[in-house]
Amino acid sequence: MAIVRSRHVKESFEIHNDEMDESSGHSGTGGDSRAEEGEEMEVDGTFSTVYKAEDLLYDAYVNDWDMEEKENTKWMSPPLKKRRTGVQELDEYGQPRRRPKYVAIKKIYVTSSPMRILNELELLNTLRGCNSVCPLITAFRSTDQVVAVLPYFRHTDFRDYFRQMTIPDMQIYFRSLFTALAEVHAKGILHRDIKPTNFLYEPNKQRGVLVDFGLAEKEFTDSKPCLCRESSAERRRRVQSSIAAAVGPSTGYPRNDSRPSRRANRAGTRGFRAPEVLFKCTEQTTKIDIWSAGVILLTILSKRFPFFNSADDVEAMIEIATIFGTRRMKACAYLHGTYFETSIPTIGQTGFSLEKIIMWSTCRNGGGEGGAEVPLTAEEKLAVSFLDRCFELDPSKRISAEEALEHPFLLEVHHEDDEITLL
Repeated sequence: MAIVRSRHVKESFEIHNDEMDESSGHSGTGGDSRAEEGEEMEVDGTFSTVYKAEDLLYDAYVNDWDMEEKENTKWMSPPLKKRRTGVQELDEYGQPRRRPKYVAIKKIYVTSSPMRILNELELLNTLRGCNSVCPLITAFRSTDQVVAVLPYFRHTDFRDYFRQMTIPDMQIYFRSLFTALAEVHAKGILHRDIKPTNFLYEPNKQRGVLVDFGLAEKEFTDSKPCLCRESSAERRRRVQSSIAAAVGPSTGYPRNDSRPSRRANRAGTRGFRAPEVLFKCTEQTTKIDIWSAGVILLTILSKRFPFFNSADDVEAMIEIATIFGTRRMKACAYLHGTYFETSIPTIGQTGFSLEKIIMWSTCRNGGGEGGAEVPLTAEEKLAVSFLDRCFELDPSKRISAEEALEHPFLLEVHHEDDEITLL
């Protein structure tokens, strides 16, 4: 059974069950849930739909999840004197009406397996208390429908601000993201779907929250040993003794392939999957989230979204090979006991540096005086050096979330007057 965080009630009250609304076809809330009132905002996803709702019984509970209320209580300036109008809006109990409080209602589709739903609720419960992770308020079931109640976080669409981000803006953004990843990874959890829409960021507040753990899982769940965890000598021996090494690369696919199929978790969003996911590594680690975070940084630096836009995993490998070259992609494939071959003539052996990729993407390779290159600044080069660590093809050499927080690009020196000073 899933352990869902209980709601602490300030005082006893009668819980009501809303009747089915025949006109809309949606059932009301029941069980020990709070009463909600739907808003016009609705976000459709692959496995769920999220609604914005007003929390009508906010004052009846201890809302320790409400970070915004805590901040307002701690930092709110004295109220301004208001002109007396003689009219004050009251609620149904005759009390002064407070500002509306909103929550996010996540309706999980019944097409999701019960184990997937159970896993998401358990992981959210495990992560409670992590300030950079969206907490679970409560969850309930109405007939065959499972609904999770989560805090509503004001945020700005990634596409509305990423092209205007300066290097200091990126430092603050990614420090917030990697702080969340460090908390998640410390619990031994892989998020598996890191992308801009799953990190709700508000540029004005310079704070983000990691959401959507529908694809998350505990590290090494249903994993099998992979060559990438073996020593280089053992890996070389296994590869050299394989049939593929004896026969060599072939054109096309074999007519009758007798090899056993290789199954591995490939959850995630196209364009953000790490190479080990594409090569069907059977022992994936939290480093897959680091690669996905690196894709976000490359997107911001190049000012192109989405940066990788493949239709399937094969195209995704080709996109990565275009940057890193076939030599490094072959080495990455060997790492997981597979082969990478391509006859596309435009993919070179050595690939290109990330610095060159960013300059081409931002039209700086010939944008200077007389068609000269406009080189990256020292701050931008620091960001690229951090991106290099996120884009290590070997996951064992890829930077971890904790190590990332100590990298000069994200290193936080001190707080002064509520401003973040960065190296």
